[in-house]
Amino acid sequence: MSNQTSASNRINALLDENSFVEVGAYITARSTDFNMAAKETPADGVITGYGTIEGNLVYVYSQDASVLGGSLGEMHAKKISNIYSMAVKMGAPVIGLVDCAGLRLQEATDALNGFGEMYLSQTLASGVVPQISAIFGTCGGGMAVASAMSDFIFMEEKNAKLFVNSPNAIDGNRVEKCDTSSAAFQSEETGLVDFTGSEEDILSQIRALVTILPANNEDDMSYSECTDDLNRVCSDLENCAGATDLALAQISDDNFFLEVKKNYDKSMVTGFIRLNGTTVGCVANRTAVYAADGVKEDEFDAVLSANGAEKAAKFVSFCDAFNIPLLTLVNVKGYKACKCTERRIAKSAGRLTYAFANASVPKVTVVVGEAYGTAYLTMNSKSIGADVVYAWPNASIGMMDASAAAKIMYADEIAKAEDSVALINEKAAEYREMQSSALAAAKRGYVDDIIEACDTRKRVIAAFEMLFTKREDRPDRKHGTV
Repeated sequence: MSNQTSASNRINALLDENSFVEVGAYITARSTDFNMAAKETPADGVITGYGTIEGNLVYVYSQDASVLGGSLGEMHAKKISNIYSMAVKMGAPVIGLVDCAGLRLQEATDALNGFGEMYLSQTLASGVVPQISAIFGTCGGGMAVASAMSDFIFMEEKNAKLFVNSPNAIDGNRVEKCDTSSAAFQSEETGLVDFTGSEEDILSQIRALVTILPANNEDDMSYSECTDDLNRVCSDLENCAGATDLALAQISDDNFFLEVKKNYDKSMVTGFIRLNGTTVGCVANRTAVYAADGVKEDEFDAVLSANGAEKAAKFVSFCDAFNIPLLTLVNVKGYKACKCTERRIAKSAGRLTYAFANASVPKVTVVVGEAYGTAYLTMNSKSIGADVVYAWPNASIGMMDASAAAKIMYADEIAKAEDSVALINEKAAEYREMQSSALAAAKRGYVDDIIEACDTRKRVIAAFEMLFTKREDRPDRKHGTV
């Protein structure tokens, strides 16, 4: 690289020092239409190559906004497709550093065809090697679609723009009214973006992610040496039944927790922890969010929302594709009830149910609070394929809340009773003991063991150790359709 552009600086900041090897440095635009021959297009606006992150091989492309606005032309697209081809052959992640004005108009159909070939490369790589996109400048139109095909999207929080239609092109909207292209909108409202932050933050987060992910779908070397006590007692874990992000951090080796889509539907937690050095994907219901200073920022009902289910389903699908074991913490009493949710909840819950049931990786579930009705079934219950299910002593597992069940079952008696409240409490206690306690579920084999909350770390580690050699056949088919 002769001149240090933002594109090359980002590569150097991302990769291990002096590890980058450029591929296709001399490629320039081939088109001569619209006086293109007279224009300088060094590297055709994208720097491509490979290097290492903490010694792990990765392939990188970084778009250069100083060359025709980073617009995507024929050779630009071919360079990216070539990097994908190399990554799939060698079994290493692809990281795209995006800063692209869009399709290069001067090259029209040649550029369009190149874009299509790039999409095909991404499709063939999906589920084979991890794909990461990081957006630093503009990511519009077709490039937004390309980014959405990645497994993880990072976005610079101040200047980056991600859109299919720009905010001003939407009827009745202006960017000042609602910036639909901003990192805040794309992470909080659409759930497309997984991580936001400054340029420096993003590059650091990508490095952290790459070091815990498998290099490909056959790689089992994403382990690290565990220096934490495998039998460490998590004394305050019971207090984190609502704030399950904090519970996951406590369970994890050295309290490591990398949360994914942190800003999107906070009633559902998705992210990665380490257990005995192994990367484990986690899905958990959450009813409380706490700031770093311990102040409660937000709280939710223990219900499953459409957005939360979609968020979890995509995450579970990724973990299954790359053979990452799954841990689920359950605290859910039903589905969110509102008109907005009702439009999508059946389909979304169906997708999450399918994702968990279809996943053949080791699956461990811990019921930390309530687990009622089909919402519990959706959250990786024994009946849809969880290998091991634990419950904390105070957990409730059943069809519905005991008081609600008692009111329905004994409606006539309650109507005639002199002290209806006392009767409801009495009948609810009976129902709870017979039908919705952790012990009742364990007696029927739906829970494998009732464990003390403080012992969760050691019990979950032992379960995953036992499940390490799990092999499970699925029906012979091309793929499911849910």
